Amino acid sequence: MLDIALDNAIADHRTYGSVEAQHRLFGRLRREDPVHWTQPVGYRPFWTITKYADIIEIERQPDRFINAPRTKLLSIEFESKVKEAMSGKPMLVRALPQMDNPDHAKYQKLTHAWFQPRHIRTLSERMAALAKDSVDRLVEMGSACDFYNEIAIYYPLRVLMTILGLPRSDEERLLKITQAYFGGGDPEMQKGSDLIDATIAYVDYFKDVAQERRRNPKDDVATVIATSEIDGRPIEDFEAYSYYIALASAGHDTTSATIAGGLLALIENPDCMARLQRQPDLLPDAAEEMVRWVSPVKHFFRTAAADYELRGKTIRAGDSLLISYPSGNRDEEAFDRPFEFIPDRSPNRHLGYGFGIHACIGRHLAKAEVVAFFRELLSRVERIELAGEPAWTETSFLGGVKRLPVRYSAR
Repeated sequence: MLDIALDNAIADHRTYGSVEAQHRLFGRLRREDPVHWTQPVGYRPFWTITKYADIIEIERQPDRFINAPRTKLLSIEFESKVKEAMSGKPMLVRALPQMDNPDHAKYQKLTHAWFQPRHIRTLSERMAALAKDSVDRLVEMGSACDFYNEIAIYYPLRVLMTILGLPRSDEERLLKITQAYFGGGDPEMQKGSDLIDATIAYVDYFKDVAQERRRNPKDDVATVIATSEIDGRPIEDFEAYSYYIALASAGHDTTSATIAGGLLALIENPDCMARLQRQPDLLPDAAEEMVRWVSPVKHFFRTAAADYELRGKTIRAGDSLLISYPSGNRDEEAFDRPFEFIPDRSPNRHLGYGFGIHACIGRHLAKAEVVAFFRELLSRVERIELAGEPAWTETSFLGGVKRLPVRYSAR
């Protein structure tokens, strides 16, 4: 299936600024060419993988389909800029999403315990307090706000800053860097800064954090990373800064996108909102459905370590594969009524957190955050509706709603 317009659309950030265009494009691929050789202008070619079963098959074989050396979609021009900025290295950071075993297992182990349900439960009171602060702010604003920019982006950032042990005074600085880091091709989000600039800004910030924690250790994740050892030697600075960046950026942006997109789903399905207000015990299931529905992580790349046959196509060793998680999460063969928001969907084996050894390390924290937030919001808001048109970030990698104007009345 040769279609240069389709291939260009897959790579075009603007495609993802329209939910309808995104799902229309990937729905066509699932039907007509689910393992699609893709050659967009200005990019190195790759296979686009759109079916749920194929994504699972690939992710179950991390030795056959590896993370390095290509982890996300960048233009040839921008890849050259990265190598120039990084003295020949192909990646700006080297954290868990860029690692394969045995390093992946070693680095994941460093913070594994902090992100397991047992430890997350110890944070429940703090998360509930931060959720209450967020809803207090919404109520104090009167009867209307831009929910994403004035509420949703702050709550998960504050949770992460708590875990990392970062001061509240650094909030606006980190928020600005994160928005530029995940701005994709969206000039409104980048605000004059690109991925390289944002990464440098992150490194400058976390360099000071690491140095301070080595001098004055605390009971937080920032200290765990700064003082950790790999193979009996202190963690290298590049990997330490990368670890911080991965946690601070992805852990913030994915959850804020899920909360904003989840609220939009409830506004568009008022019967679901009313049901969750009556039955808050359904919120854990609803949180999983919000992640499936929003699918904030649009893709990751894998590279074939050896030749492999998939749906009659031969993937050659060294070929890149774009794994489309939103497409897998709308696959008609994997989900009943995939284009309906069903708050108590069961089973719901979605791909919103990835799958296998590369599944998101913070998935239990993210779910707990979403549940805590909506438990507070839905108990205190009588009515909430759109007050204008929502807008989505133009990014092929990670993001969601960037504007969500709402009107509401408190109980």
